[in-house]
Amino acid sequence: METVFHISGFSLSNTLSCGQCFRFRQDRSGAFTGVVGDRMIILRQEGDDVIAADCSGDDPSWIGDYLGLSEDYSAINSQLSADKKLAEITALCGDIRIMKQPFWETLESFIISQNNNIPRIQKIIDKFCELFGRDMGGYHAFPLAEDVAVLREDDLAELHCGYRAPYLIDAARRVASGEIDEDMLRKLPLDDARSSLMTIKGVGPKVADCTLLFGLYRLDAFPRDVWIKRAMAQLFPGGLPECASRYAGIAQQYIFHYARNEGMLDRD
Repeated sequence: METVFHISGFSLSNTLSCGQCFRFRQDRSGAFTGVVGDRMIILRQEGDDVIAADCSGDDPSWIGDYLGLSEDYSAINSQLSADKKLAEITALCGDIRIMKQPFWETLESFIISQNNNIPRIQKIIDKFCELFGRDMGGYHAFPLAEDVAVLREDDLAELHCGYRAPYLIDAARRVASGEIDEDMLRKLPLDDARSSLMTIKGVGPKVADCTLLFGLYRLDAFPRDVWIKRAMAQLFPGGLPECASRYAGIAQQYIFHYARNEGMLDRD
């Protein structure tokens, strides 16, 4: 079963390849196949139409919300464009959407992402799902927090994730026990939610903010890694413009995409 979403000013490719998710692969036809939790989906774009199929046989209408297509980006981009430089960046990169990804999956994925490149992140996550996720018949679901919580560090040796192994297990135990509560993180002030996530072993401000933005849809979160710091130093040395404060996370994605495409980042 397929659902067609008609949406202008949206790039499926830029959205899925900008570093906010890791379980999608593009084939030669241009279609993307990925797994969200325990569902495999296939996405492709034809002009202003995004065609989505849920391979589990369920109604794929939920995918539009997952991709952020329900958000009014024309209004958001108009607000961001109150700053001259940000208006230029938005005009070139405003086809990216912040996705509404599963909280737990996002948390573990960005713990894995620390000091890693995207191909290796994807490889580790794929192995993590193969070893500890449910076999869905042709693909594996993302492991449940409860299943990871009972593991020992030695159980993760085959992942070759190094120092991240105890971090993944600590996060799982805190989430499974309810100590880290998704609903509470959605309600807390941003600084308090970040501080709560940073009680997890190995979770610093960058992983916490990535989790807030991509896994909890806290659009005011602004993840900072070495690349975005470099871009900000060149583009906005005085800090993010005030007009972007409410949508800082969206601005961050635009700024990073712009800086990378303009060759401002020496990145492999």
